[in-house]
Amino acid sequence: MSKSRWTNRPDGSNWGEFGPDDQLGRLNLVNRDKLREGLAEAREGIAFSLSLPLDLPGGTALNPRRRPPILRPTLRDGRVNFACEASDGSHSDVFNDDLAILHLQYSTQWDSLAHVGALFDADGDGVPEKVFYNGFTEADFLVPARATDAGLDGPIGTSSTSGARRLGIENMAAHGVQGRAVMIDLRAHFGDAPRRVGHADLLSVMEADRVTVEPGDMICLHTGFAQRVLDMGGDPDPEVLHGACSALDGRDARLLDWITRSGVAAIAADNHAVEAYPAAPGDGECCSSLPLHEHCLFKNGIHLGELWHLTPLADWLRENGRSRFLLTAPPLRLPGAVGSPVTPVATV
Repeated sequence: MSKSRWTNRPDGSNWGEFGPDDQLGRLNLVNRDKLREGLAEAREGIAFSLSLPLDLPGGTALNPRRRPPILRPTLRDGRVNFACEASDGSHSDVFNDDLAILHLQYSTQWDSLAHVGALFDADGDGVPEKVFYNGFTEADFLVPARATDAGLDGPIGTSSTSGARRLGIENMAAHGVQGRAVMIDLRAHFGDAPRRVGHADLLSVMEADRVTVEPGDMICLHTGFAQRVLDMGGDPDPEVLHGACSALDGRDARLLDWITRSGVAAIAADNHAVEAYPAAPGDGECCSSLPLHEHCLFKNGIHLGELWHLTPLADWLRENGRSRFLLTAPPLRLPGAVGSPVTPVATV
């Protein structure tokens, strides 16, 4: 195991276990055998799209830093390239061509392993530094020096001003993200009321529904949140956005330990953070505000999916006495991005 990048690794982490330069994390467990297991679940030939429309939830009440998509036409010979005729009038074609400005984690999304790191003394010099999964550091990122090179309030320009040179979403996309997934239906047991779901709750749901998670499986957590978002039709109620449905309790150490021991390859939920946010108060003077993100993305290389639309699939699985399905969910192959929209497809 190479120690060139780090001397210390965080407690409870798997840094180095997939190689000193690994950028896939637990997706390494989604191998040919897991894909065959997933394909075996596609028995009925029924496909479910698990994406919300990418302009939902609507507005900025869920996260003020993320805005809905903006669509604009391109230019054709200095003219608006939408309902645009050929410039010389010699052809019958009419063209539409557009571009999009996307906040990549506004709606149904994957978090890359570059999304969340931590202040941690990886090199053993006694001073915590900015570190990400497998010991990659701030030096592995293009970081703009000025706020005017970030966001939409200043000039956009024609070149990128940020990027993950390591751990970007393109690694996940190249893998393909196709294998066996398992539904854990929290909504069926807890309804739409807010609830912090800990280890005991999770295991009770799995036992009641005879759900088994094996190493290399991807899990989907159905809370009903995305269905509530969809039902609001782009005009969300902030009280619902910040006070409805279940979410995992990231402060529950036994839950985090179960995630480690289960060998789960990725976790997706239909709520906006997988875990309850803000997290419950933590012990000690300093701790992560997103402890499950820290445990999954930073320590163990477990990608997180958020705002997936799981209700129709969860209802079908329950009606048919099943919990497993084939999941196909590659993100955009956008080099340097730290998150990505995704249109996951479940096949049963």
